[in-house]
Amino acid sequence: MSESKNFQPLEFEHLDEAEMRKRGRDFYEQMRARRSVRDFSAAPVPRGVIEDAIRTAGSAPSGANMQPWHFAVVQSEEIKRRIRLAAEEEEREFYQRRASTEWLNALEPLGTDAHKPFLQTAPYLIVIFLKKFSSGDAGEKLKNYYTAESVGIATGMLIAALHNAGVATLTHTPSPMKFLNEILGRPATEKPYMILVAGMPAEGALVPAIEKKPLDEIAEFL
Repeated sequence: MSESKNFQPLEFEHLDEAEMRKRGRDFYEQMRARRSVRDFSAAPVPRGVIEDAIRTAGSAPSGANMQPWHFAVVQSEEIKRRIRLAAEEEEREFYQRRASTEWLNALEPLGTDAHKPFLQTAPYLIVIFLKKFSSGDAGEKLKNYYTAESVGIATGMLIAALHNAGVATLTHTPSPMKFLNEILGRPATEKPYMILVAGMPAEGALVPAIEKKPLDEIAEFL
């Protein structure tokens, strides 16, 4: 690539094969132990840990580097209560009317229902918004590209960063989620993508006994 004032030298750590293998395996073992938690403690988590995890998410690649995400971090007990009430209303509609029998059967082994106490118990709700548009330096409206892909990558990095820091998480996606725009004062051009619940697991918390597919079922090398 030709030199340009818009580019700078790459900072990259070259590792020998043994270190590459070790780091790869260690990270896999760490992430393999991550589980979605539905029973949270009210124990506090240092705000700096959440801030660094969001910084990590914000370093994710994105279409044309538009960074089409916004993270609304909710600590307020009153706002968490409002989010829980609105989410549970949508969840009751889902379980009682919207969901097909097939979908409900798929969810049954996980033990989920319309009751979502974790939305109030956990110390943090990180509400992730997908931004369809951004603003330029002069305030002009700019279209964002590959928004779903970009926000999905950032969300995955956020989950990994929180787990790495010893914080349990749960992805929660009530549908529809437009109530989040109203409660959190976000513009209509932003689409609620996910509520990421973050905190410490409750003592004695249980998780479903499930397995992940082995490598040969999820990948092929051609």
